[in-house]
Amino acid sequence: MARLIMMPAACCIMSVALAAQPVPRTILAIGAHAGDAELTMGPLLAAERARGSRVVILDLTLGERGHPTLSAEQYAVQKRREATQVAAAIGAELEIGPWHDAEIPNDEATRHWVATVIRRTRPTLVLTHWKESMHRDHSATSAIVRDAVLLAALPDVAGVEGTPHRGVAVWYAENWEDATGFTPYVYVGIDSASWSRWRSAVSTFEFARGETGFPYVEYYDALGRVRGIEARKQHAVAFDIEPAGKRRVLDAVP
Repeated sequence: MARLIMMPAACCIMSVALAAQPVPRTILAIGAHAGDAELTMGPLLAAERARGSRVVILDLTLGERGHPTLSAEQYAVQKRREATQVAAAIGAELEIGPWHDAEIPNDEATRHWVATVIRRTRPTLVLTHWKESMHRDHSATSAIVRDAVLLAALPDVAGVEGTPHRGVAVWYAENWEDATGFTPYVYVGIDSASWSRWRSAVSTFEFARGETGFPYVEYYDALGRVRGIEARKQHAVAFDIEPAGKRRVLDAVP
């Protein structure tokens, strides 16, 4: 059960300390491209793995069309190698989808495929992209995952393999490409060792180091410090949830 720690009256932040789970949780992080989940959700994955949770990363594509000089075929080989190394360094299992960069189909077949992965991995928490994005693959992935969570829970869904799996929470990661409408809602503090492990691991990606243009590691490292300051932590990562989940029901004024 979560324990609420009330902050001083002048502060509007609520810190939630998660009690140790008697049964190891499984967290499934789903990104559109290899590197998306690892960058935006990686610090939490590293911290949860250190706590004994099972961590699974699902990259729907390799993101193989983003290199300024390499062909898609060449970059796909590199991205697969990098993603494998990053997952191993974090301690995560890795799955890679069958689709190509910029071509994730927002259709029922893809939803069924992702729902099958959810049933097989049986997560308690799914992390994915926010619903609005400048990148079509990101917004498509968000829509696919939301529906796949529902499909995975329902019995007798044609095209979805495995036993139904219910009770899955969905959190949306903070991503500079998915900023429209995103509001930080859940803050999770990350210990220094886990933060360092994530930073070292994700720097395996050439693009994350900034060598293809944008300094991703530097950006998310700085963002983690900002969110940490807001949450009264050294580092933190922030997530949003569905508006319907932002409801607090009380029997009396606290």
